Amino acid sequence: MVEKEGVLFESNQLLVVQKPAGIITEDNPFEVNNLEANYRAYLKRKINNPFLGVVHRLDRVTSGVVIFAKKPGTLRTLNRWFEERQIQKTYWAIISKAPKEEKGVLIHHLLIDQKSKKALVVDPKVNGAKKAELSYKVLSTFEDQFLVEIKPKTGRFHQIRAQLSHIGCPIIGDEKYGSTAPYQKLQIALHARSIELPESVNSSPLTYEAPSPVNDFWNNFE
Repeated sequence: MVEKEGVLFESNQLLVVQKPAGIITEDNPFEVNNLEANYRAYLKRKINNPFLGVVHRLDRVTSGVVIFAKKPGTLRTLNRWFEERQIQKTYWAIISKAPKEEKGVLIHHLLIDQKSKKALVVDPKVNGAKKAELSYKVLSTFEDQFLVEIKPKTGRFHQIRAQLSHIGCPIIGDEKYGSTAPYQKLQIALHARSIELPESVNSSPLTYEAPSPVNDFWNNFE
């Protein structure tokens, strides 16, 4: 059951929600507690046979804003915007080591290791390697923790996690990518802060923002 407090915006075409870390985005028969199934049940309490289209996904361990389409035409439009890279996603991450520069652009080439379900930074000449690019800047510091804003230019698998790890700044709690700092179970300190659309969907807002998780790590930066 999903409480309405998780809904950030709702219209006849869009449903924008806050995903908690620890659950998957898409419906899965082996995991009944997933974001898509929970919000389809939420809509069913209001209408029969609701349409709910998955536009994009967040990793299980990541929290933040997720947009669903409530009409097939809206899903097609949003899919096209994502494919054309017209949608800007902004993430916040907490890392335990400061990058050499307070802001910058990271460009690497990534290859997915299917066995470990991990993105590897490799030489551009490696067969199957894909370019990954993001910009970052340090927003705030608390003791030995650093809040970083990340704006991906590409949408590669585990891109943010792999690229920050490669420069020696893994996200807190991300053991898969080298973090030794403890965090919440089945979570890492990565949060999809906002999504900005290139144009309005039936007079809807252009930008949707999800508040940070409530725990001792994020509370330090309030």
